[in-house]
Amino acid sequence: MCGIARKSSGLLVSWRSTALSEEKIVLQSAVGELGRLALELLRRGAAPRACEAAARKLNVGVDTVQHGVEGLTYLLTESSKLMISETDFQDSIHVLGFSDELNKLLLQLYLDNRKEIRSILGELTPKLPSYHNLEWRLDVQLASRSLRQQIKPAVTIKLHLNQHEDQTAQVLQTDPSTLLHLIQQLEQALGEMKTNHCRRIVRNMK
Repeated sequence: MCGIARKSSGLLVSWRSTALSEEKIVLQSAVGELGRLALELLRRGAAPRACEAAARKLNVGVDTVQHGVEGLTYLLTESSKLMISETDFQDSIHVLGFSDELNKLLLQLYLDNRKEIRSILGELTPKLPSYHNLEWRLDVQLASRSLRQQIKPAVTIKLHLNQHEDQTAQVLQTDPSTLLHLIQQLEQALGEMKTNHCRRIVRNMK
């Protein structure tokens, strides 16, 4: 009996080891396939046919693949934006309740691709015009045909901008009171940018 028990135990251990090995291979294949689709989604946008092919390959529903790709894309992009450390990444996915093996695969996927993802995100960021120079002029109208005595000031601003290695100019005109209000609003906005809340938002956007 003891011999049979030992043999049965040995067979069970061998079967469990084989099953775990096969499960690991399936898991690696699934993570690799979803990771590839997530990067393709960032590079070229949605690819329904690729998701259908992956669903057939993994023997799961198309919706399951699409949701997995969307979730993985979000995880990788948000982590890559902040360039979080290995420890922080592991802490972030630990709450999801995945197995240790899956957590390791996700961590390796993040480490292997975070630089490329940041590069892709940088290319997707819209390139806005930047300041180059400013010219201004103050005009005061003292009289007109209808009113002989009047004071009507106007500030004309010519804003020079750099955009796509070219220079453009925008001409704006306003009255001094509106300009003063605009200056006050900009100063208030600059003051808010120095608060911890705004700094945290800006840091997450980089």
